Amino acid sequence: MKREWIVIVALVGLGMMLTVTAEPPAPIQLFNGMNLEGWEVFLSEPGVTRDQVWSVRDGLLVGRGEPLGYLHTTTDFTSFELRVEWRWEPGTEPGNSGVLMRINGEPHPIPRAIEAQLKSGDAGDLYGFHGLKIDGPAERTSRTQGHEALGDFVNVKKIFGNEKAPGEWNVYEIRLNGPNLRVSVNGKLVNEASGCEVVAGSIGLQSEGGRIQFRKVELTPLD
Repeated sequence: MKREWIVIVALVGLGMMLTVTAEPPAPIQLFNGMNLEGWEVFLSEPGVTRDQVWSVRDGLLVGRGEPLGYLHTTTDFTSFELRVEWRWEPGTEPGNSGVLMRINGEPHPIPRAIEAQLKSGDAGDLYGFHGLKIDGPAERTSRTQGHEALGDFVNVKKIFGNEKAPGEWNVYEIRLNGPNLRVSVNGKLVNEASGCEVVAGSIGLQSEGGRIQFRKVELTPLD
């Protein structure tokens, strides 16, 4: 989603206005294709290390899916466009994972964050966990209180699905700008949410029971 940023510079004393076209912010490669630099991990089982769960193989970021937890960036972001390319490891049963955004608060196996679901068949569903605000149309939005693992949470169901067959590559294009969230799967808009809590937080990838691979995790700041 290319944008043009316009900077208006006033030439004081000359009564003139100069319009300068500036380049948009360059995308940040959160996954560099070589190692896990810039990422940390939180796992539900003490003593299990990051490299026992997440690894880089043939230029791909590979998660084995257990134990429960998440890999997260060491940098916080608020508003951004995020491109994530993923597939379920070929030859394995597709499972569950998720893209976490604005992770904040106390560490927890499923943290306080917004999730763009990656569970096979449910990509495009959106969640706000542990009281993090998110809203959507009444017919697609449900609210649960006091869940043991998720606290008070909100689910905004996708409009429709657009995933490819397990083992094939999929593309998430996510735009989280202030309170507004739009997600596309494989080039098609599948969900929108509003009223998202605006807070800085890290980006995360869940370990949640499925062997999953990522070949791109790219972020372009909007603020």
